[in-house]
Amino acid sequence: MNYFKTLLAGAATFVAATTATFSIASADTVSDIVNRGTLNIAVQTQGPPFSFVDKHGERTGFAVELVKLIAADMEVEIEFQDYEWKGLIPALLAGKVDFIAADMTPTPQRALQLNFTDPFFYSEVVAYVGPNSDAVTWEDLNNEGIKIGVPQASSHAKFARDNMPNAEIVELSGGSPAVAQALSVGRIDAGVTAREIATQFTREFEGVRLTDGVIVKSPLSFPVRPTDTHLEAWLNNWFRIKQADRTIERMLDYWVMSDAWEADHK
Repeated sequence: MNYFKTLLAGAATFVAATTATFSIASADTVSDIVNRGTLNIAVQTQGPPFSFVDKHGERTGFAVELVKLIAADMEVEIEFQDYEWKGLIPALLAGKVDFIAADMTPTPQRALQLNFTDPFFYSEVVAYVGPNSDAVTWEDLNNEGIKIGVPQASSHAKFARDNMPNAEIVELSGGSPAVAQALSVGRIDAGVTAREIATQFTREFEGVRLTDGVIVKSPLSFPVRPTDTHLEAWLNNWFRIKQADRTIERMLDYWVMSDAWEADHK
C-alpha cells in the first residue's frame, strides 16, 4: 500500500511540475501584444534624430518611426513610455514594456541581462569640442585635466573611458543634449556621442565642431527580455524583410545620414 501511495505522490508531483513548465513555456509576449491590441514601448525622447518630441509636440525620430511601422504590421496600437536612459533597462526587466526602442549598443554587460535583436545600424562614435579647443583628433583629448561629457549610463561612457583613460569622464543625466549644453557653457571640454547626433550639435551650437577620427563603430539593436525568444525572432524577421525592401535604408537616409528631417520637425 505504501508503495502505491509513493507512486501516486510521485506521479502527482510530475504532473504538477510538467503543467507549471508548460504554462511558463506557453507564455508568449507576441501573443500577449496581439491579444491586448497594444504594443508597449520604452523610449528616451532626448536624443534626436533617434527619439525626440518635435516642433508639433509629436514624438518622432528614427527609432520611434521604426516602431510605428512594427506596430502597424502587428496590427496593434502603440503606447510609448518615456524614461531617462538609465531607467530603460529596469523598466523592461520589470515587465512594464515589451521592448526598448532606442539607439542602444548590445554590450557584453547588457547582454548578461537581455537579449538583443540583430543590429539595424552601425553608428560611428566620435568626439566633439567647443570653439576654444585646439584638439584636432579625438586622441588629443586623452590628457589629464580634460573633462569629457557623456550621457549617464550610456555605452559612450565605456567607450570614452576605454579609449581616453587619461581624461576625466563626466556622466550627465538628460542624454546627449545635456552634454552639448554643458559644453556650450564651459562645464566640460568635449563630448562623445554618435556622429549623427554630434553633427546636429555643430548646427545648433556656435563654434562646436567634430574632431577627426572615429573612436569606435557601435552596433545598435533593440533589447528584449531573455525569455522573449519569439519576440526577438519576430523582430529579426521583420528587420530582414524591411532591409530587403529598402524601407530601413530610406529611413536611415532621411533620419540619420542627412539633415532632411530638420525641415519637417525642428
